Amino acid sequence: MSREMPEQLEQTKRTRIKRVPKRGSYQRSTLYQIIDEALVCHVGFVISGEPHIIPTAIARMGDHVIIHGSRVSRMIKHLQSGERACITVTHLDGMVLARSAMHHSMNYRSVVIYGVGETVEGEQKVEALDHLTEHLVPGRTSDNLRPYKRKELEATTVLKFLLDEASAKIRDEPPVDDAEDYQQEIWAGVVPLVLTPGVPQPDPKRVCDQPLPDYLMTR
Repeated sequence: MSREMPEQLEQTKRTRIKRVPKRGSYQRSTLYQIIDEALVCHVGFVISGEPHIIPTAIARMGDHVIIHGSRVSRMIKHLQSGERACITVTHLDGMVLARSAMHHSMNYRSVVIYGVGETVEGEQKVEALDHLTEHLVPGRTSDNLRPYKRKELEATTVLKFLLDEASAKIRDEPPVDDAEDYQQEIWAGVVPLVLTPGVPQPDPKRVCDQPLPDYLMTR
């Protein structure tokens, strides 16, 4: 699924960061790091002049990102036809509290991807679905799951998007206040935000008790 790609992505009219350009990055390694931490993306597309944005799971395989869905999904059918998509990923890392509400901000890492989806077929499709599952829950592999049914695979479409038109934008800094406001007796700083898994909750419909898998014990 991957090929030799340049480390620095070429800037386009769509990907060039215009607002605070110093926060922009076009380094492939930076984009990949942000995408690899993501579990969900938002897919934007236009049908008959109407915009739509759909949240869905995402994973990276080499130089592509992959998404999947029902083959009868409006989004999947539209993108499978060759229409362009805009895919975004965002990590909210902290609330930035300034001395003025007008200077409050957020620390974040984000990626915007433009591209046309390509349908993944055959063994690559199975590999992509396995990869997506492993990405979402590390350790949960095809070795410890029921095999896919043929009708399940036929009902599911996997699309891949080449990462060749994309950019990242990152804010990781303290508040930026007006010079005179630094004398104010008001607390300012950053409240970090972290996404962490909770205690696994077993399915109440289970037929028999199953021990918690090792790969969930450490989460």
